[in-house]
Formats: sequence, C-alpha cells, structure tokens
Amino acid sequence: MQQQIKAVIENIERVMIGKREVAELSIVALLSGGHVLLEDVPGVGKTMMVRSLAKSVGADFKRIQFTPDLLPSDVVGVSIYNPKTLQFEFRPGPIVGNIILADEINRTSPKTQSSLLEAMEEASVTIDGETLAIAKPFFVMATQNPIEYEGTYPLPEAQLDRFLLKIRMGYPDAEQELEVLRRAENKKPIEEIEAVMTLEALRDLQRQVGQVHVEENVKDYIVRMARATREHMQVYLGVSPRASIALMKAAQAYAFMNNRDFVKPDDVQYLAPFVFSHRLILAPEARYEGVTAEQIMNEIVGQVFVPIQRHV
Repeated sequence: MQQQIKAVIENIERVMIGKREVAELSIVALLSGGHVLLEDVPGVGKTMMVRSLAKSVGADFKRIQFTPDLLPSDVVGVSIYNPKTLQFEFRPGPIVGNIILADEINRTSPKTQSSLLEAMEEASVTIDGETLAIAKPFFVMATQNPIEYEGTYPLPEAQLDRFLLKIRMGYPDAEQELEVLRRAENKKPIEEIEAVMTLEALRDLQRQVGQVHVEENVKDYIVRMARATREHMQVYLGVSPRASIALMKAAQAYAFMNNRDFVKPDDVQYLAPFVFSHRLILAPEARYEGVTAEQIMNEIVGQVFVPIQRHV
C-alpha cells in the first residue's frame, strides 16, 4: 500500500477500532473525487470517522448538523447587503470547505437536501446568479440513520446518485468494544492524532489516480455488470451510466492504493456492491418480500462473467 495512504489509515485506526475497511473505502472515495454516505444506527462512530480522516490530511473541516428546520441558505450561504459599500456580499456557508461532514442528512427536508446537489456534482455553489468554485480537494461524507427511525426523510434518487459509495459501519465485536472503552477511559483519541499528509500531497495523489490504466475488457466488465442491474427481474430501475463511471473511478483509486498502475477485475468485483447498491430501485414485490439491494448486487457479482486478467 502507498506509504502516505497507509499512514492515514493507521492514524484513523488510532481512533476507530476495527474499521479498517471503512477507512480504506473512505480514502478510495477521497482519492477518486467522490463522496461517501455512511449509514448506521447512532453511536457507532460515523462522525468520528469523518473527523479523524479530516485531521489526518490537514483539511479544512466543516460540519453541518441537518435538522428539520435547516434552510438551503444555511448550507450554501447567503448574500448580505453591506450599507458601507452599497453592495450585496456573498457569505459562504459551511459547504465551502475541504472535508464536509453532513451529519444526519436524512433528518432535513428534501429541499435542503437538494441544496447539496450542485456542490457535490460541480464543486461549486450558486447564489443570486453568482457561482463560487469550491477549492479542491472537496469531499462530502454524509451520515444518515436508517429510514425506519422516526423523523427521517428518505434521500431522493438524484441525491443518492451523487454518492460514490454507501458504507455501513456495523457494531464492533466484544473485544473491539472493550478496546474502545480502554482508549476512552482517560482521554479522547481524536484529540491526539495529527496530520500525516498535506493537502498538496493529497491533490497530487488524486492526479496520479487518474493515470491508472483500465483495460478494455475491464471496462466491458463494468458495463456488463451495470446492464445486469437494469435487466434483473427484481429491480425496477437499474444503475445509470454515471454509476458505471463511478465504479471505474473507484476501481482506479483502489488499484492505486494497492501500488498498481492498472485495474484488476477483482477491484471491480469488490467495489461494485458499495457503488451500485444504493443506486438500485427495487421492484415493489421485491421490497414486499424483504429483498435488499445488497443481496441483489451480491447475486449479480456472482453471475456476471469475470474477464481474464492479462497483467501479471
């Protein structure tokens, strides 16, 4: 694994016990210019994961606590009249930063949720016809509690499609939870970690990720997997071409993390459920039967023919 990336993961592991896969997947999204949706019950460390990642790369960290009364202007910013200059001045909101924690994103209204769309897709915000670019790296990690919890709003399909990956944290096992207690007994681990990478180094890594080679047979594998979601009997709406691009970008970042300049079919196979599952809209009968998108994706991954690897 790349030394700088390994240092970031080790830094996160000083705070997050037993969450190496979540840390690796978060870095995959960060390197490929995507965003992450973390879903799980309260108290399993979703917020701490984002904070530890931001501190590890020395990023400008902003937190937006989503509530039912939050307005779009509270997210993107607002123009305020300055009586001295007799002009309106734009005051950027907390979305203008490097690493943004959108905490409990599904507790606010769809109107406010949609205010993130332009920022996440275009890395810019528009207020009163004026567009302000957001400096790179720009990375949104949103957390949400399961929609079964009272007072939550399911994210619109267009919003979900902007997230490169959807990850579930999960509960720690008994030994991991015991270690959490030991570390938290007399100190706060998040306060003890320091940056192990500069923003300029991160930008350089992002540029290098774009140079990772993807063979034609691997691209074809991605397309066939995407088409399989559209043809599945239990899927009402399969993934879009944007999802295919997202899977390719994620695979490039994952290959780069593992010191390779080319993507293997195994990379695509591993990442597909994280990239595609939250983009599927299941047929009503599938939802009635309790079938999950993750189950369907695992089925598709097992059925789609894997191309022969040419690199040694």
